[in-house]
Amino acid sequence: MALSGLAIYKHLPKENCKECGLPTCLAFAMKVASGQAGLDDCPKLGDEARGALAEASAPPQRLVTIGEGDGAVSIGQETVLFRHDERFQNACGIAVRVEDSLEEGELAARLDAIKGLSFDRMGQVQAVDMVAVENSSGDSGRFAAAAKKAAALGKAVVLISADPEALKSAGSEIADKRPLLYYSGSADNVETAAKTAVELKLPLGIESPSLETISDMTEKAAKAGLQDIVMSPGREKPSEVLEFLTKTRRAALKKKFRPLGYPTLAFADGTDDAAIVAASWFVLKYAGIVVIDTIEPAAVVAILTSRFNIYTDPQKPVQVEAKLYEINEPGNEAPLLVTTNFALSYYSVESEVEASRVPTHILAVDTEGTSVLTAWAADKFNPETISEALVKTGAAEKVSHHKCVIPGMVAVISGSLEEESGWQVEVGPKEAVGIVSYLTSRWKR
Repeated sequence: MALSGLAIYKHLPKENCKECGLPTCLAFAMKVASGQAGLDDCPKLGDEARGALAEASAPPQRLVTIGEGDGAVSIGQETVLFRHDERFQNACGIAVRVEDSLEEGELAARLDAIKGLSFDRMGQVQAVDMVAVENSSGDSGRFAAAAKKAAALGKAVVLISADPEALKSAGSEIADKRPLLYYSGSADNVETAAKTAVELKLPLGIESPSLETISDMTEKAAKAGLQDIVMSPGREKPSEVLEFLTKTRRAALKKKFRPLGYPTLAFADGTDDAAIVAASWFVLKYAGIVVIDTIEPAAVVAILTSRFNIYTDPQKPVQVEAKLYEINEPGNEAPLLVTTNFALSYYSVESEVEASRVPTHILAVDTEGTSVLTAWAADKFNPETISEALVKTGAAEKVSHHKCVIPGMVAVISGSLEEESGWQVEVGPKEAVGIVSYLTSRWKR
């Protein structure tokens, strides 16, 4: 169990030197107890006290990194059960499963398909970032060869096998890529798998649907010298997987139960709708890695969208850069539409402009990522802020007619905006869906 703030305070220098950035040693102790500060932040803490407080300084859930360089995926170190309490810290990895029993051409085709699973979502690239290679052939050599091909994609790799020797063989081939060795065999042999992971300096995944068994396995692995562990219930029913993910998260965060203080992995086997729904469930509650079978783009983008939504900061709206955008290569006679920099508002306007094929300027006004009506109600989307944006972006130099189009929902500001900016103001459609008709008929006319 983690120590309380007062228990930590007893080991501190009690000098209130403020070098940690906090006014008192007691305040620092409370921050450490809540996981918001580390012992390294105290420059005057002695080695003896540091050793005594090692457990308290460790986060309730360990951070585990798989892969290397730009392809690395870090999971774990979550601090809350519910996103609205703070935010989820490290986005889960989405891994597509590849069996090493596939023929060479089939394997190459599947890996090529995985490479192409990348999508633009509100200006941010969302992609499958892991490959899970499973030793379904039972052949160590074939497993290692498939692992090398998967690692060539530049994505993080999970190696799945019930045979510790097969894991050692494949893991040795790509150890410099830092794959996750996932041992799917008997709990009785977990120490052998742990020793392999320690020898190769790689993280280890272990599985059991029983919380008692999995905690016993993590303790054995830790005694073998392993620190980076990923837990999984294995291939269970979705409801049982969700129960496992929730209970382990609660045990780590609420009870500070160290044997379950590791990130998790869940399998969403199959390519039907039920498997896609299950994968999204696991993303939302609370998998660190979700292994899927499907490579169908429409299915994968649904899973990636779930991840994108749950790992954004609920206190910070998704927004685009506030600037003047040029769509369809507009000239100085092209229309200029005004909206906010709330991502959903901007991309709704942009998609309609692109559909119209009319060259257009779009001015995204900085409203701190709030929508048109919300920003108007909060006095962030008003004649002053729009006029300021027109000047700041140099719109007058790019649009010769000095005419801007505002959303119909805020038609009330049109007169004031003309006086403030000196621009001619037109009132456009209330909803983005009306932009195509507006640009192709009203504007041209």
